[in-house]
Amino acid sequence: METVKGPDSSNENRLTRLIDQYQAVLLQMCFMYLHDRTLAEDAVQETFLKAYRSMTAFRGECSEKTWLTRIAINTCRDMRRSAWFRHTDRRVTPEDMTPIPVQPVEDYDAEELAQAIVKLPAKYKEVILLYYYQDMSMKEIADSLNIAVSSVAGRLKQACTKLRTVLEKEGRI
Repeated sequence: METVKGPDSSNENRLTRLIDQYQAVLLQMCFMYLHDRTLAEDAVQETFLKAYRSMTAFRGECSEKTWLTRIAINTCRDMRRSAWFRHTDRRVTPEDMTPIPVQPVEDYDAEELAQAIVKLPAKYKEVILLYYYQDMSMKEIADSLNIAVSSVAGRLKQACTKLRTVLEKEGRI
């Protein structure tokens, strides 16, 4: 007996491919943004649900990774704005997931670096995560955050300066 597939089977196949390809990197990014593994998993799940719902509207003006990253960032921002999120303890512990940067970041321990990144303001944390951990270009980051490429470069430079200050203050460099 042959199985009849509905009109959305191509979208389902595409979603499965997107999940296989981007789930891990989005989970790392959401975790660093939300400081909670369970919330990060929820954010990633919500990201793919939103992507599936708007898959037909995706025009391909940017890469799929950029599109999904923008959805994930907006989902994380929405979660951080919620009253529930603001009233819960979000301390990151060393036992939590520590992402490994794709781009080399001097000679820092990955765990110490992740702890310092978590302390940065959101606009700096975003560019650090996207550039060093997601291996996105300045243009892709600009598209994801809906800002100019020059703003990305400026934020990245300021973020590195602030990150160095945090690491120096804690005696890690």
